[in-house]
Amino acid sequence: MKIVFDARYTRVDHHDGISRYTANLLTELAKLHPVTMLISDHRQLAMLPDLPWQLVSSPTSAAEPLVARAVNKLRPDVVFTPMQTMGSWGRRYALLLTVHDLIYYRNRTPPRDLAAPIRLLWRLYHLAWWPQRMLLNRADGVVTVSNTTAALIAEHDLTRKPVTVVSNAAAPLAALDSDDALARREAPTVRRLVYMGSYMPYKNVDTLVRAVATLPGTELHLMSRVSEAERARLQKLAPSALLVFHDGATDAEYAETLRAATALVTASRDEGFGIPLVEAMSVGTPVVVSDIPIFREIGGDAALYFDVDDARALAAAVIRLDEPGEWQRRSTLGLERAASFTWAASARTLLGVLEETVARRRQR
Repeated sequence: MKIVFDARYTRVDHHDGISRYTANLLTELAKLHPVTMLISDHRQLAMLPDLPWQLVSSPTSAAEPLVARAVNKLRPDVVFTPMQTMGSWGRRYALLLTVHDLIYYRNRTPPRDLAAPIRLLWRLYHLAWWPQRMLLNRADGVVTVSNTTAALIAEHDLTRKPVTVVSNAAAPLAALDSDDALARREAPTVRRLVYMGSYMPYKNVDTLVRAVATLPGTELHLMSRVSEAERARLQKLAPSALLVFHDGATDAEYAETLRAATALVTASRDEGFGIPLVEAMSVGTPVVVSDIPIFREIGGDAALYFDVDDARALAAAVIRLDEPGEWQRRSTLGLERAASFTWAASARTLLGVLEETVARRRQR
């Protein structure tokens, strides 16, 4: 079976969510079976494992509907792509598409880093369900990253094709820590909260800032890149809040900050997964998160939950970690919970569904 993995969504400088999903899943899959990568920029190779590759057009180019013509030349049995928009006109191979979430049907502001024409198409695409159905039904199968999103796909009847959960996971931030060191972690003496994510409206960062303003001496470390306008807006929102802007932390800086934190916090209204939760739990840092279905799926009984727009409830959950033994208990539960999300396990699941998809296609 020849597998081709669409790695064209890999960033060229630092990983975002889909880029990290691509690189980590690809790395583990290649340990189980030979894989050929598709790239659209030679700079992507620095962010990917050392595997055979083929250069094709960008997934956002006008040539995307016809990309299968180039892929056919590789004679793959199956192609896996970490998105749902890969061109398939004239393909002669099995195709698996990925749906990470349905966030933008409820929050239609597109990512700011897309070109203006793509942003317009993005908005139009999410005005109705039929374009998604059309895209998904042209594949041989669909992958998604969580049971929560799989349930939403079923609820909205988005595809007739088999849907498989290939779970997201997290980078091994605990690589420098022994199991004993993690188990002996104690609550920091200074209360530090960490937020990793964008500043898009549905991420609801305002609630985090308002909550911290009610917790004297508490620092909120915001790890992602931030515009000057957004930084000024958040500081004005709650002048008494102790906000620490890292403006795009390296992986090492992020890991160090997480290890020293009281908790990771997020007030997001919608997510497809929640990688920061797993990252925090994997180093023994408790998580305090909005009470939405996907965070219940990822955090289980390890997380503390609050109503999504209730800053005081968030503050109360953070204060709860001050109770005797509570921080250590949540830390231990988080370590156990994080162990259930690994790229190796996800790669094994993906290989299984690739094999099943090829077998079904050959039977037809």
